Amino acid sequence: MSVWYERIKRFYDRELWSLEQVKDGVKTATITTSEYQLITGQVYEPSA
Repeated sequence: MSVWYERIKRFYDRELWSLEQVKDGVKTATITTSEYQLITGQVYEPSA
């Protein structure tokens, strides 16, 4: 797990971060796409 995984998961679970903010974590390589899926329960799909 990345250093930021637990923190971002906690933010998302507490509804402090939106789905888009978590997606931004993938875009900036802060978390991986598999971590995104663990956090959100959704498969990461890049924005068009």
